[in-house]
Amino acid sequence: MSDALIRPARLTDEAALSRLDRDTWSLLHAVQPKPSDSQPFFSEGHPPEQHLVAATADGRIAGYIRLVPPTPLPCNAHVRQIQGLAVADWARGQGVARALIRAACEEARRQGASRLTLRVLAHNTPARKLYEAEGFEVEGVLPGEFLIEGAYVDDVLMGRALS
Repeated sequence: MSDALIRPARLTDEAALSRLDRDTWSLLHAVQPKPSDSQPFFSEGHPPEQHLVAATADGRIAGYIRLVPPTPLPCNAHVRQIQGLAVADWARGQGVARALIRAACEEARRQGASRLTLRVLAHNTPARKLYEAEGFEVEGVLPGEFLIEGAYVDDVLMGRALS
């Protein structure tokens, strides 16, 4: 999507991001119930500053990525973790997810991180292929970690160096 601008999320993005989160919810990537219409997107644990958004020139939100410290421990401060990535249906196939991942790598570096990690469900083949294409490698698998619609699904741990 050539006209997408990656920028930090703003509190005023709340409604658009809530809608995007509900519209893109799928058992392909979600282990939590679908967010309700009244559920806020931002929270004390996930404030706007933990999110980057892809927006069109006219301000329409095409996607977001959440980038957080995985733990509050000082010995883990060199790591950032992707804990959410969504792209609107109308923006898929236009490089938005790839641009968000690359922007997250840059932001993690800016924050002083030297590693970026994530977790992805094993059956989410499109996401796994995208992450692999962006330099992430499988670093571990938690077999049968989730029971989704009667089937056990592995949790795949992926990571990459930011150097």
